[in-house]
Amino acid sequence: MAKRDYYEILGVSSSADEREIKKAYKRLAMKFHPDRNPGDKESEAKFKEVKEAYEILTDGQKRAAYDQYGHAAFEQGGMGGGHGGFGGGGADFSDIFGDVFGDIFGGGRRQQRAARGADLRYNMELTLEEAVRGVSKEIRIPTLEECEVCHGSGAKAGTKPQTCGTCHGQGQVQMRQGFFTVQQACPTCHGRGSVIKDPCHACHGHGRVEKSKTLSVKIPAGVDTGDRIRLSGEGEAGEHGAPAGDLYVQVQVRKHPIFEREENNLYCEVPINFAMAAMGGEIEVPTLDGRVKLKVPAETQTGKLFRMRGKGVKSVRGGAQGDLLCRVVVETPVSLNDKQKALLRELEESFGGPSGEKNSPRSKTFFDGVKKFFDDLTR
Repeated sequence: MAKRDYYEILGVSSSADEREIKKAYKRLAMKFHPDRNPGDKESEAKFKEVKEAYEILTDGQKRAAYDQYGHAAFEQGGMGGGHGGFGGGGADFSDIFGDVFGDIFGGGRRQQRAARGADLRYNMELTLEEAVRGVSKEIRIPTLEECEVCHGSGAKAGTKPQTCGTCHGQGQVQMRQGFFTVQQACPTCHGRGSVIKDPCHACHGHGRVEKSKTLSVKIPAGVDTGDRIRLSGEGEAGEHGAPAGDLYVQVQVRKHPIFEREENNLYCEVPINFAMAAMGGEIEVPTLDGRVKLKVPAETQTGKLFRMRGKGVKSVRGGAQGDLLCRVVVETPVSLNDKQKALLRELEESFGGPSGEKNSPRSKTFFDGVKKFFDDLTR
C-alpha cells in the first residue's frame, strides 16, 4: 500500500517551519494517542502514522532526503536499512530508550528541547479588607517575551535555523575517554541540534526580547499571608518557541490597626472604663461589615472574650466562616481631678481596703497566697 504524504498526514504545507510542524503534531498526537482511545486500532494506527511523519519532518537530514526522494529515501538501502525504526536492526540503545521514555510531544529524538521559560514571582501586599473580601489588581512586571518578528526561532525573517554541522542535528556528541564513550551536549549548538546562521535583527538570535507587561490579577476572597496565586504561562517566554513559565503572586497582608487574624478568626481588644466593667452596659464594637452592639455584663474582668459568630473570615479553601473574638481590657482612669480622686478614695474605703474580700475576690486569693508563701519560708 502506498504511503501517504508526511505533510498531508500532519495537515501542513511543504514549506512549514518546525514550529508549525510541532504544533500540528501536538494536536493530532493528543487526538489519536492510545491512552485516550483504548482498544481503538484505527486511532493507534493513525497515532503511529503521525509520529512517523513528525520524526521525519523535524529531523533536518531526513526531511531534506524526503523532500528530494520521497518515501524511497527510507526504503532498503536509502538511509541506513529498513524503515521500521528509521535504521532497521541498527537502532542503538538511545533510540530504544527515546521511544520508551519520550513523551508524545518529543518522540525519541536525542537532541535537547529548548528550555521552558523561567517562573516569576511577584510580591503583592494587601490590606486585611482586600484579603478578606477579594480584589482585582493590576500589576506591571518586567519579563522576557517571545520575539514577534521571528516567533521565537531566533532566525531572521525568511530563514530558519540550520542543522548543526557538529552533531548533525542530534544535539549530543560522543567523546571517547579511555575505554569509555561519554555522551554530552554538543558544544556548537548547546544541545539544540540547530544553529542560527542569520540571526533575527530584533532579538539578535535569542528568540526573546525584554518587555514589561501589565496583568490584571483577581485575588479570591479569604487569602492570607503566605498564599500564592499561579498565573499559568505568564512567566518568561521559553527559548526558541518553548513554553513560557508561570507567574506566582505571593500574598502579604499588612498589619491592621484593629484586628488580628488567626486562621479564619479575627481578634480585637476592646477597652472599657472601670464603671462599665463593674456595673455592665452596652458598647459599639467594630467588625469588617460595620459596627455592632455588644452587651457587657456587670463584674466583667480584663481578658474576658466575647465571641461574635460569623463575623470573621471565610477561608479561600472553603469551610465555615470564622468568628470575631473581642477581648475586653479594663482601662485604668488617668488625669483625675480632685473630685474624682476623692470619690475613688471613698469607694476604696467602702471596699474595706485594697484586699476587700467581698468586692475583690481575686485580690484576696492573691494576698492569702502571698501570706502562706512567707509563712512557709519562716517554718
